[in-house]
Amino acid sequence: MSNDRVADFYRRFAEREARGQSATYERWALGVAGDPEMLALIGALPGMKKQPNLVFAAARFLGAAEDTYNEFRTWMLEHWDSLEREVLARSTQTNEAARCAVLLPVLSRLDGPLALIEVGASAGLCLYPDRYSYRYDADGCNVVLDPDDGVSNVTIPCRIDPASVPTRLPEVRWRAGIDLNPLAPDDENNRAWLRTLVWPEQEDRRRRLDAALTIAAADPAHVVKGDLLDSITDVIAQAPTDTQVVVFHSAVLIYVDEPLRERFAELMRSEQNVTWVSNEGERVLPRIAERAHRPADGRAIIAVNEHPVALVGPHGQSYEALVQ
Repeated sequence: MSNDRVADFYRRFAEREARGQSATYERWALGVAGDPEMLALIGALPGMKKQPNLVFAAARFLGAAEDTYNEFRTWMLEHWDSLEREVLARSTQTNEAARCAVLLPVLSRLDGPLALIEVGASAGLCLYPDRYSYRYDADGCNVVLDPDDGVSNVTIPCRIDPASVPTRLPEVRWRAGIDLNPLAPDDENNRAWLRTLVWPEQEDRRRRLDAALTIAAADPAHVVKGDLLDSITDVIAQAPTDTQVVVFHSAVLIYVDEPLRERFAELMRSEQNVTWVSNEGERVLPRIAERAHRPADGRAIIAVNEHPVALVGPHGQSYEALVQ
C-alpha cells in the first residue's frame, strides 16, 4: 500500500470514525496522515495490520501515553521494533457488547428459542443479548428493556427510530462462536488487551466491557478455534434441533479476503434453515450495500439473509431502519 493510500486510510478513520468518539485517536490519525516517516513505517506492515485501531491500541498496550501527536510520534519512533512485534502478534478482536442493541431489533422478532452462533466471536460478549439491559431513545421517548431477573450490570444505550424499538428480549437456548483466536473471558491478559482496544476517553465502554466479561466468564459460551469456512457447518450441526439457528457477525468480514467473503456468503445462502444476520461496513458486502439504496455515511449495515434492514452505529450507538 502506497503512502498516499495509507494517508487516506488514516484520514478517513479520523474523520468518519474517531471524530466525536475519541479526540486522541482523531488527533493521532490526522497526525499520521500528514507524516511521511510514520506512513512509511506503517505502510510496511502487512494487510490489515496497518489499521489505526490495531496500531494505536498496541502502542497504548505497551505504554504510549494518550498525549499530543508529537509526543505520540516520538514514542512510536523510539519503540517501533517492539511495537511492530506487538502489532504482528495481535488482532483487534474488539468485543463490543453494545452491538447487541442493534442486533436486538432483529433477534427479538425471530421465533425462538434461538441458537446463536457468532462468527469472529472473540470473547463471545455479543452472544448474551438476553442477559443485558437496554435503554432506547426513540425520538425522545425512552424505552426500557431488562432481563426477567432484573436490571443487568451491562446497560446499553441506543438511539433508534420508533418503529424499530424491540418489545422483548429473545429466548436464547444455546450460544456458540468461532474465532481464529478465541479469548477466554476470565483470562487477565485477554481482559487487559480487550480493555486497551476500547478507545481513549470512552470510560463507559470500558466499564461495560468489564461487566460483560464477568457475565461471560460466569457462563462461558461454546467458542471454538477455527476458520469461518472450515468450522461453521460443524458448529451449525451441533445446535439443538428444536431451535432457530442464527449465524451472525459484526465488523468481522472486513478482515477476510474478498473471495473468502463471497464463499462464506454462498455457504450461508445454502443453509436453508439458518437465519444469517450480518452487521458490516458498506464496502464489505457489496451485494447488500447495493440493495440498501443509500449511503451508510460511516455506519454499518444490518442485513438479514442479505436483505438490508438498518444503518447502525459501528459500536451499537444508533439504529435507523431502511425503508424497503
